[in-house]
Amino acid sequence: MEIRKPQPLRPGDLIGVISPASPPKPEKVEQYQRGLTYLRDLGYHIVEGQHVLDQYGYLAGTDADRAADINAMFRNPRVRAIICSRGGYGTPRILDRIDYEAIRNDPKILVGYSDITSLHLAIHAQTGLITFSGPMVAVEMGKGILRLTESSFWRQVTQPRRFTMKAATGDYTPRVYHGGSGEGRLLGGCLSLINPLIGTPYLPDFDGAILVLEDIGEDVYGIDRYLVQLRLSGILDGLNGLILGQFLDMDSGEKSEPSLSLDQVIQEHTHQLKIPILGNFPYGHQDYKYTMPIGCRVRLDADQGTLALLEAPLEKSNV
Repeated sequence: MEIRKPQPLRPGDLIGVISPASPPKPEKVEQYQRGLTYLRDLGYHIVEGQHVLDQYGYLAGTDADRAADINAMFRNPRVRAIICSRGGYGTPRILDRIDYEAIRNDPKILVGYSDITSLHLAIHAQTGLITFSGPMVAVEMGKGILRLTESSFWRQVTQPRRFTMKAATGDYTPRVYHGGSGEGRLLGGCLSLINPLIGTPYLPDFDGAILVLEDIGEDVYGIDRYLVQLRLSGILDGLNGLILGQFLDMDSGEKSEPSLSLDQVIQEHTHQLKIPILGNFPYGHQDYKYTMPIGCRVRLDADQGTLALLEAPLEKSNV
């Protein structure tokens, strides 16, 4: 597959803001507006998707509406980056409505995480474009973005350079499940958004990849179920490395039966893998995190606790 890279973002560029899944909650609209102000204060111009604040159940408008906003941004030659307002629910519903030819013809920066995971993976599978699992307008940008989160994001979308991320940062102590190092394309994101794509044209080839996983609001038995599917489908066996980010809010309080720990579940599904496996990586739904360039070639060194970009995720500017 041909790998496509977007051009670096510069102050003065036009950023499109969309809601491929859910709209900002009513109580978060002011925070969303602060996120727009944050981008404008950095010197960027903003165009909002027509349906970015629409409410259709838990979706930001109908499937046709949300897909139309995505396609409009990729078809607009003035738009140089597209940042999602938030995650939520519903992105997988529109993957068959995306204009992938427009994306191939004009690669752009795409940013978001959580439910946006399915869009990242589908776009990479269909076009080879490197995208960014990073902060969103109505979330981190609107409530006050932390320094590491901010610096990791902006240097990746404005500088065509390679970087190394260190797992031991802030209050994070990495967990080495299996030592060693491995290289491959970085794929993954929110675990519960990867599994629905298995068996569809929208899941990239994970053979030789470095897989990164995180999630929120899933009980341990749910994470167990997803890992079973990754194992039985052969995805885990083909990896060159595995990174485990943060798994938040796992205990729903709805079950009183005895449970396994997340650590037990991870070890039971990965102990047979002869690849580097690094846990407690600063990536996920928490505020303090690295941006992950999905589709970029990387090197994971579990012993050193580092994830190094082996290529710049951006094209060098022609200007």
